[in-house]
Amino acid sequence: LGFSQSRAFSQNSRGIKRKWVPKEDDALVACMVNLYNVGTFNVDTRFKDKYLNELKRMLEKVIPNAMLKAKPNLESMIRTLKRD
Repeated sequence: LGFSQSRAFSQNSRGIKRKWVPKEDDALVACMVNLYNVGTFNVDTRFKDKYLNELKRMLEKVIPNAMLKAKPNLESMIRTLKRD
């Protein structure tokens, strides 16, 4: 059961854009909730610096073949989730 088959990429003028699948969205939100509950990276209503690297490590355990990067993949998806 690999996520590599379910990933999609599209090309635009700024480069390749990665499309997230629902399982990756769910895993990201679950890991962010866990990270918040642990409290190590919390500051009032935001996360501390370097939380993206910890989030990346957590996601690698849940989705080992996703090949996500802290920047730009996670940062961009979190920005998108905030907008929605």
